[in-house]
Amino acid sequence: MDIATVVGLLAATGVIVGAIATGGDVMLFVNVPSILIVIGGTFGATLAQVTLKDFLSSFSLGLKSVLYKVDDPLQLIEKAVELSDLARKNGLLALEAVEIDNAFLKKGINLCVDGHDPALVQKMLSRDISLTLQRHETGQAMFKAMGNMAPAMGMIGTLVGLVQMLANMSDPASIGPAMAVALLTTLYGAVIANGFALPIADKLARASTLEKLNRMLIMETISGIQEGMNPRVLEQMLHNYLPESRRPVRE
Repeated sequence: MDIATVVGLLAATGVIVGAIATGGDVMLFVNVPSILIVIGGTFGATLAQVTLKDFLSSFSLGLKSVLYKVDDPLQLIEKAVELSDLARKNGLLALEAVEIDNAFLKKGINLCVDGHDPALVQKMLSRDISLTLQRHETGQAMFKAMGNMAPAMGMIGTLVGLVQMLANMSDPASIGPAMAVALLTTLYGAVIANGFALPIADKLARASTLEKLNRMLIMETISGIQEGMNPRVLEQMLHNYLPESRRPVRE
């Protein structure tokens, strides 16, 4: 689990709720028409842009920003050296008995064990990466769309409230509720966009970037194993995928 996502969302929400609570009655900031306009309008407008399947699946992808943790590339490199060393000593078939947690690495090793041509293996793994990133981009686009639509729906709600207020200026009792709709829809739209949708979209984009880097590292690993590359040479090559601060210092 990526605790930073949970802490960040809770902190953002907590600050807003805390500011509201210290200013008076919290129920002043609860308005059903405003909620319907912003949430219903945002979901409806976003759904109109995509298929129902993509819309629903985007929420499961959104959970990955909280529940999904990208493998540590340093641990992947250590596993790569172990597999490479075993393959050089005992042959590719010896890799079949090794326990591998990373699904993409396991897939690549199975292709090696099955004796497929290196070019075919690289093509299959590249296609896997491409399709996976495409699915990730769909989820990111959904949350970005929500982030764009929520403030727009807030503005629409503001205009609705202003029209209602101006149409009933002769009735002082109606001015307050109409003004509440006008102001609260803008607030709701801004909170949904900047406190939820856009941060989730950015977190998914970062997770996707890190996952792509790991999979490219794994592709290099599979290629090196099939070529019979020296494990130490492979290790040094894979260290290029690490930031300089995490690369081992050699004397």
